[in-house]
Amino acid sequence: MGKMKRRQFIALLAGGATAWPLRAGAQEPGRLHRIGVLVNLPADDPQTQVRLDAFRQGLAKLGWSEGRNLGVDYRFSVSTIEQGETPVKELIGLQPEVILAHGTPAVMALRKATGTVPVVFVVVSEPVAQGFVQSLSHPGGNITGFSYLEPSLGAKWLELLMDIAPRLVRVATIFNPETAPNARLFFHSVQIAAQKFTVELIESPVHDPAGIEEAMVKLASEPGGGLIVLPDVFTGLHRKAIFERAAHHRLPAVYSFPNYATEGGLMAYGVHIGDLYRRSAEYVDRILRGAKPADLPVEQPIKFELVINLTTAKALGLTIPATLLATADEVIE
Repeated sequence: MGKMKRRQFIALLAGGATAWPLRAGAQEPGRLHRIGVLVNLPADDPQTQVRLDAFRQGLAKLGWSEGRNLGVDYRFSVSTIEQGETPVKELIGLQPEVILAHGTPAVMALRKATGTVPVVFVVVSEPVAQGFVQSLSHPGGNITGFSYLEPSLGAKWLELLMDIAPRLVRVATIFNPETAPNARLFFHSVQIAAQKFTVELIESPVHDPAGIEEAMVKLASEPGGGLIVLPDVFTGLHRKAIFERAAHHRLPAVYSFPNYATEGGLMAYGVHIGDLYRRSAEYVDRILRGAKPADLPVEQPIKFELVINLTTAKALGLTIPATLLATADEVIE
């Protein structure tokens, strides 16, 4: 069985900044370099601090310390292109040497605003298809970074869901097309896999919390329904409500962010986002030292996690196969 560990709660530090010890390697002692950070979640979301701490740890290992040789300007809650317009304008006005951007909406807002300020993205799927870079090996512009999930992973989510709830006959994919414009790429992957399992696949775009409830009520109106919650900042913002309503309607669900299972969801399989943030510090460091985004290839995720919440499974009356438990990276009891 995968390792057992309790959920960690990390308090949001004042101003979102952590003081890290200065290490050898940072350029030009005494000069304060400036970077910007665009985050998709609110400042008070626990995951925001977890991810920023990982980024700061990566910077510290490379010799960068906030307030000593590095100034960092943060902007939060960039979950749509429109929400990104003002913070992007503010950050560009501060003349950063590079901007770290989380998610597709933030990168879209930056691409619209500037073609010169270097951008390092994290948690962006299909950056070539979305037009952010010319190719993974040669980005060719002012944007590069660390991609998130391949659409083919949609088939894996359905496979895991069928492993844990083999009697499912209908599966709905939930996402907000406004905040996850690339979600349909994952849907097509799930659609192909659905033929193998002979389950009906339902595309359930939602636009507000009421829409989430409506989709679940419709799915739960007949037995044998399950959920795949696609990667999407909107569903991330409303994840606790999704956990609660899925439990209320007794709907098995699989998620793409590992922390969702830690926080109460049934099961999640996806990229370790903290690892992406930690690795993104390397590209920020290289750009601060003179590298060009056009010459830094987009890197793929290398650390994936399967997390299963046994407490939620028991509440739904599900028995997790021992073989699946044995492959889990973390099991919540």
